[in-house]
Amino acid sequence: MALAAIKQEPAPQASAAAFLEISGVAKSYGEGKQRHEVLKDINLSIREGEFVAIVGFSGSGKTTLISMIAGLIAPDTGSIQLKGKAVTEPGPDRGVVFQNYSLMPWMTVRQNVALAVDQVFPEMPAAERRARVEKYIDMVSLTHAIERRPSELSGGMRQRVNVARALAASPEILLLDEPLSALDALTRANLQDEILRIWEQERKTVILITNDVDEGLIMADRIIPLNPGPGATFGPEFEIDLARPRDRSAMNHDPEFKRLRKEVTQYLMQMGAAQATASDNVIPLPGILPNTSADYVAGQRPAVGGAKPQSAETLPHYHRYVEFSRVSKIYSTKKGPLTVVEKFDLRIRKGEFVSVIGHSGCGKSTVLSMIAGLNEISEGVALLDNREISSAGPDRGIVFQAPSLIPWLTAYDNVALGVEQVYPHATAAERDAIIRHFLVRVGLADSMDKLAGDLSNGMKQRVGIARAFALSPKLLLLDEPFGMLDSLTRWDLQEVLMEVWSREQLTAMVITHDVDEAILLADRVVMMTNGPRAKVGKILEVDLPRPRSRKALLEHPDYYRLREELLSFLNDCNH
Repeated sequence: MALAAIKQEPAPQASAAAFLEISGVAKSYGEGKQRHEVLKDINLSIREGEFVAIVGFSGSGKTTLISMIAGLIAPDTGSIQLKGKAVTEPGPDRGVVFQNYSLMPWMTVRQNVALAVDQVFPEMPAAERRARVEKYIDMVSLTHAIERRPSELSGGMRQRVNVARALAASPEILLLDEPLSALDALTRANLQDEILRIWEQERKTVILITNDVDEGLIMADRIIPLNPGPGATFGPEFEIDLARPRDRSAMNHDPEFKRLRKEVTQYLMQMGAAQATASDNVIPLPGILPNTSADYVAGQRPAVGGAKPQSAETLPHYHRYVEFSRVSKIYSTKKGPLTVVEKFDLRIRKGEFVSVIGHSGCGKSTVLSMIAGLNEISEGVALLDNREISSAGPDRGIVFQAPSLIPWLTAYDNVALGVEQVYPHATAAERDAIIRHFLVRVGLADSMDKLAGDLSNGMKQRVGIARAFALSPKLLLLDEPFGMLDSLTRWDLQEVLMEVWSREQLTAMVITHDVDEAILLADRVVMMTNGPRAKVGKILEVDLPRPRSRKALLEHPDYYRLREELLSFLNDCNH
């Protein structure tokens, strides 16, 4: 099977034979100086029954494009036609599934799906409508939950209800706007399989908006990048000539998959590089230690004149700077004690970066919250720098998936809150230099005076990372820090994280569902077994040279071997 050549020109102009035709579409918001051009010169032809993935990034106009195809908003110029008829308003011929669940919270699964069926098929006999509702609920494997309300469902189950509701209306085309991006890896993979199974069975035409290259390669016939705006346009299209069904483990060995994955990723990275604005105005750090430092506590003065600090290897507990010794977490429930994590054992070297990976519910975040001092340890002991963890403290910097910023304070002031805690002995000028240094390092030189509530999700996460680094913590803890960000922002922040971690010689532990992220960041990957009673299942040594880049990772001969070990472990746990 030969891999189709990549077309290095924009997506083709709409043709008369196309099922969906988008011709010369542009869209802007605002007027005058406040006018913001979102999309321009958008042209696309889609065949009936085709599955097309549009890969874009935050702010590139993906949702605007889907909303125009759905008829929810009108383009400023150009036309959109479905089966030769202009799209001017919403209609049941287009089923839309957005990232947010949009379910009626007081209604059951059955009632939420019935809303669409009753509206589209009002003349259909009640028994047939009921059978139709049940058919599509069964199609997404939710018959067992048909009488439950949304609050009783997981995120993945709620999204299945959305898919069932869209399909039950018998649309001509299914529009999926990042429906899986907020889900964990296992739930996401399962829903990908569900959507593909339904697509094969119903042969609907599908447009999937995604920021995940692998998701596009697993699911689509074509991947088309939407270049970042303002004035976003389509980039070159990538034909996916891979046999179906596409098995994730088998594809990891497929040379065509590897080649195509590399080319799509490199194109997206080039787009990101073109958007990036490197800053050479990094403010130097003052020679001052935080009050959490052992040297500060001992009354030692920091090294000056660029002298290197004492080697970490001279510490008597260097190889167990962080230590979990038979750590367990047990919760009391109505049915008795529930052991979430059992006898978790791990040692982390000073300056080491460890990734922890596993399926949802395996206790990854529980482990992190115990070493952070946010969750009491039921059995065993956890040590940091030879001291037992008993409570939270500023010697541990924490970055969660949703950064806990104070929205009415600026980015600068949010970082200052932490800096004032660990540098009370510093002058105002020294604290100012520390704050500005790390905000510039994470790319917020021009946004540090903006209110946190006015920042994008990616920018908020940058503030959270800057604040964590500014604490100069003994241990940096990251709990799915990039899980809700688009690929471009995630890749950018991974690079920032690696660069600052390396320079600051921090010890770090990251919780992630992303196999590639785990390999890229870590010296070792800790794989946890499924819960309850989760523990360390396997530890993978990532013996890849540093500094690392995503491009170099894709070209390294050991990369796909490491990836296969992680995927195989997760697949075995799934069964």
